[in-house]
Amino acid sequence: MASAFTCASLGIAPTVRHADYIGSWLSVLRNDEKAIFRAASQASKASDYLMTFARGEQ
Repeated sequence: MASAFTCASLGIAPTVRHADYIGSWLSVLRNDEKAIFRAASQASKASDYLMTFARGEQ
């Protein structure tokens, strides 16, 4: 998710195979319906951190 957020911020078209990616999440979500929210939160934080370097804010 962090790579998707970062690519979107930078205007880069990702080359991820989305069906495979989503399929891997299905098994996680079957066991923990809140996992996606924790993962998205952490991915957003990681992307924000990486973007500080792209903007020269380090």
